[in-house]
Amino acid sequence: MNQPLLITASQKAGPRVIISVGALLLLVLLALPLLALLPADNPLHVSAYTLTLVGKILCYAVVALALDLVWGYAGLLSLGHGLFFALGGYAMGMYLMRQAAGDGLPAFMTFLSWSELPWYWAGTEHFLWALCLVVLAPGLLALAFGFFAFRSRIKGVYFSIMTQALTFAAMLLFFRNETGLGGNNGFTNFRSILGFGITEPGTRAALFLATLALLVASLYLGWRLSRSKFGRVLTALRDAENRLMFCGYDPRGFKLFVWVLSAVLCGMAGALYVPQVGIINPGEMSPTNSIEAAVWVALGGRGTLVGPLLGAGLVNGMKSWFTVAFPEYWLFFLGALFIVVTLYLPKGVIGLFKHRGES
Repeated sequence: MNQPLLITASQKAGPRVIISVGALLLLVLLALPLLALLPADNPLHVSAYTLTLVGKILCYAVVALALDLVWGYAGLLSLGHGLFFALGGYAMGMYLMRQAAGDGLPAFMTFLSWSELPWYWAGTEHFLWALCLVVLAPGLLALAFGFFAFRSRIKGVYFSIMTQALTFAAMLLFFRNETGLGGNNGFTNFRSILGFGITEPGTRAALFLATLALLVASLYLGWRLSRSKFGRVLTALRDAENRLMFCGYDPRGFKLFVWVLSAVLCGMAGALYVPQVGIINPGEMSPTNSIEAAVWVALGGRGTLVGPLLGAGLVNGMKSWFTVAFPEYWLFFLGALFIVVTLYLPKGVIGLFKHRGES
C-alpha cells in the first residue's frame, strides 16, 4: 500500500535537489557583485576579472537556454545562434562607441578617413534606441529567415546547415571595413555607459546584476512556456510533426514564434556581454561558437531548461582553465567530452540528478 507513496517521494527528490542547488547558487551569484565592491585587501574581495568571467558565463547561459527552447522543445537544431548573439552585441557596441567618440566619429572611422556616419548609425547615441536595436536586429533577421525556412518546410539537418551558412556569411560580411562596423577589429575601447565609467566597480556590479536578472527572467519565461499549451504543442511538434498537422495544427506559427523569441534572448545576452568583456568583433559569429552552444545544451541535457545552464557553466569554466593551462588541447577535450556525453549521458548531466531521484 505504501509503495506508490515511496515512488512518488523518490521521483520528487531529484527536482528538490535541483531547486535547492539552484537557490544556493543564486544567493552566491547575488553576493558576488557586493563582494567585488569590498576593498582589495579584504579577504572576501572578488576581483574584477572573476566578476567579468562569471558575468560572461551568465551571458552564455542565456544563449544556452535560448537554444534549448528551439532545439530541446521544438526539435530545431540551430548552428547559427552565435549570429543573433553578435548582432545584439554590435547594437550595444554602436552606442558605446558613440559615447566614447563624443561629438566626433568613432575611432576606426577616423582611421579609415570616413567623413560622416553611415545612415544605419543614426540615433545610436541614444541608449533607448540602442536597446531597440538589440531586440530588432536579431528579431527581424530571425523573423525573415524563419518565415521562409518554415514556409518551405525545411527541417532536420538541412535547417542546421542553413543556419550555419547564414552565420558564416554574416561573419564574412562583418569582416569587411566597408560595412562601417569596425571590420576585423570590431568595437573596443569603450569608456562609459549612461554616463558611468564602464570600468568602475559599481558599473561592473550593475551589469552583472542585469545579466543575472535576464537569466532568471529567461528561465522563468521558458518554464512558463514549457508548461503551457504552447509548450505541449512544441514537444508534440518535436516528436511527431506529421501527427500534429493531422490534428489540425499549423506548425509554422509555433516554430516561428519560438525561433524569434530565442533569437531576441540571444541578442539581449550579447548586449550585456559586450560592456562587460569590452570588445565585440566578427569572431563572435564564428560557426564554432554556435556549435559550442549546442555542446552546452547537449552536455547539460536538452529539453530541461536548467540543464543547458549547467552545461554552459561547466564547459566555459573548463575552457577558462584549459585555454590557460593547455590551450592546444582544448578542442580535443571538447570533442571527447561531447562524444562521452552522447554515448553515456544521453539525458545530459541533469539526467544524473533525475536518475538519482528515481533510484
